[in-house]
Amino acid sequence: MPEFPEIEALCRSLDGPVSAYPIDKAGPAHIATLKTFDPPLATLEGRRFEGARRRGKHLLFPTDDGELVLHIHLMSAGRMRYLEPGAKGPKTPAFRLSFQGGGSIVLTEAGAKKRAKVGLYRPDELDAELAHLGPEALGLGSERLGEILRADSRRLHSFLRDQRSLTGIGRAWANEILLRAKLSPYALSTDLDEAEIEQLAAAIDETLSEGLALRESGVADKKAYRIHNRLGEPCPVCSTPIERIDFDEHTIYYCPQCQTGGRVLKDRRLSRLLR
Repeated sequence: MPEFPEIEALCRSLDGPVSAYPIDKAGPAHIATLKTFDPPLATLEGRRFEGARRRGKHLLFPTDDGELVLHIHLMSAGRMRYLEPGAKGPKTPAFRLSFQGGGSIVLTEAGAKKRAKVGLYRPDELDAELAHLGPEALGLGSERLGEILRADSRRLHSFLRDQRSLTGIGRAWANEILLRAKLSPYALSTDLDEAEIEQLAAAIDETLSEGLALRESGVADKKAYRIHNRLGEPCPVCSTPIERIDFDEHTIYYCPQCQTGGRVLKDRRLSRLLR
């Protein structure tokens, strides 16, 4: 799933191209992808974007007259890119928006489940739509992070992925952050002492900043992640084989030596299968 490093890198790469020319044609959009109908997408035609912006894992494209904002959320499998004039693109993207200069942005989504979202909002409507999001994870600082951690007792991996607590982190980078912080994914947010909160705050900033730099330089998943999706491989810190906990919608990767004092955490889904 695209998270802060991926979305911020994409946002930066789109900022210039999407503001260079007025919009020629907005759409078509897949019926499952388009989440709004008023105002219609055609209202964008002839207008110009101010640029590309980001809120958490959401892409925002405000018009330069301040009247509208195009909102795109890639969810798990959505991917978006800018096509230069004349470049070949997918025949049936989930969403396409073309510019008068000949370029376009296209959204594609792999798999049968169409979860990516496209919507056109007035600014106040979008503020209401995104009001549930917590503060940005990057640059939050240990003091504010501590306040949020103490407000609700949650396992750390779940806490980091909850966009209502803080926004921008998902499954993959939560794994990376917790390895760097040397904290168990099952540790409770309310049990962390001041030193551990400072470790976690520093790990969030360092990991997300490094991840952004890697994504901007074009590094793919295999080299960007040190622990995520590396079951059985040696931990980059201590060489202990990386372990995994499977859930229906996500997977946790961790190092038993660095994060759990040598203890292998119980995989509850596997345990149920073995009963």
